[in-house]
Amino acid sequence: MLMRTDPFRTLDRLAQQVFTGPGTWSRPTPMPMDAYRSGDEFVVAFDLPGVSADAIELDVERNVLTVKAERRPTNTGDNLEMQVAERPLGVFSRQLFLGDTLDTERIQATYDAGVLTLRIPVQEKAKPRKIAITAADRDVKQIDA
Repeated sequence: MLMRTDPFRTLDRLAQQVFTGPGTWSRPTPMPMDAYRSGDEFVVAFDLPGVSADAIELDVERNVLTVKAERRPTNTGDNLEMQVAERPLGVFSRQLFLGDTLDTERIQATYDAGVLTLRIPVQEKAKPRKIAITAADRDVKQIDA
């Protein structure tokens, strides 16, 4: 099996944890995501393990999509003696600038197994269509637009 390692990426993650600490509402930590097109919609998946669904905010203003989430401590109490704390806590945020061809009125969001999935449909006016052309010799030809 071939294993890829990127020491610079690991160093960046460690530096971010050491120097920035947990995210706050004024300085949130970015969250990892994947984005791809599937047919007539764009799909964006955000990794938010350990975040409850009620701690996620999703806003769209004009063409800017903002996702904010907060991972809170799960075990708190007087008898708690933390042994290892590697999971980051705090606020996570990501902003996406959506193109004019996407329909922000019909965004669908689902949250399952720590992954927030957004499905953003392409507007009807942005989909490819055929345009009929009538020539002077009365032959009709179609050209893909």
